[in-house]
Amino acid sequence: MFRSLIAISLAAMATTALAGTPDPAAKGADKPRPKQLLLVSFDGAHDNRLWARSRDIAKRANAKFTYFLSCTTLIPRARAGDYKAPGIKAGRSNIGFAMSAEEVGNRLDHIWKARGEGHEIASHTCGHFDGKDWSKAEWLTEFDAFDRVLANAWKDNGFADREPAGWADFVDNDITGFRAPYLSAPESLFQAEREHGFRYDASIVTHDPTLPVEKGGLARFGLPLIPEGPRERRIIAMDYNLFIRHSAGIDHPSKADEFAERSYQAFRGAFDRQYDGERIPLQIGLHFVEMNGGAYWSAMEQLVTEVCPLPDVACVTYAEALDMLEGRTNPAAAPGAM
Repeated sequence: MFRSLIAISLAAMATTALAGTPDPAAKGADKPRPKQLLLVSFDGAHDNRLWARSRDIAKRANAKFTYFLSCTTLIPRARAGDYKAPGIKAGRSNIGFAMSAEEVGNRLDHIWKARGEGHEIASHTCGHFDGKDWSKAEWLTEFDAFDRVLANAWKDNGFADREPAGWADFVDNDITGFRAPYLSAPESLFQAEREHGFRYDASIVTHDPTLPVEKGGLARFGLPLIPEGPRERRIIAMDYNLFIRHSAGIDHPSKADEFAERSYQAFRGAFDRQYDGERIPLQIGLHFVEMNGGAYWSAMEQLVTEVCPLPDVACVTYAEALDMLEGRTNPAAAPGAM
């Protein structure tokens, strides 16, 4: 009798234990978590010193970056008239031109070496004009200008003998992404991007980190709004926006450490929320300008050197992310573009 009671009790305990065990066949059970992706990009990509610095950071951090290149950085001022933006006089650019052909040659070397190191070169058009009122045809004109300047950059600057084998193929086939100056993205832009053959756009802003959404064959990435500062007010995860908030767009190098720490905390907080949560990719944008004494570059450098070497983190280009994210969809409650 006593033995029977023990047997019955053990059977009951086993049944209870099994009832509390997740069913391996249940949806999502034992499903491996995706790697946390971090996408760091640079708009403009002109200053050769910052080309060198960014490539060095990437090597130390095991990171790959996306460079949204502006094509007037490959045109010396003496040849500024070679470029004309839609509705703008020839020879005009909101970001200027290169100072010399020698400067352009050094920049071309960085571009080619960066590509060889696994970084992505993408388009930021040419003269950094706000195309909110441009038609599809005008956007296509600007895209064509970018392609033409890049394709002929070595020859036009007197370095035809230095043009790498494969440069023409790189220009024709490897530049598959675009970010609009000022993040100004009318519907005419998306229409033009599709016609031009871009795979993705990275010009929109989203309330939180989100997965890219494909519309009509074009994937749209959005820079997220992230909490920042003592009151955790949301801000676009981009250095220029932090610069405006921290110092009203006026350089204060003496406060570089303070602003760097604030920015790092914002970046790291946004990263950790995704790393510990849904593992939606985090995007951070910078420019080739060291605002507030380089505070935002310092914050980015601290972040990538800490997180990119982690085994379940991948710091990748937009093009790589697009391939890695194939098949993933946003959570049902994820907010969309603003």
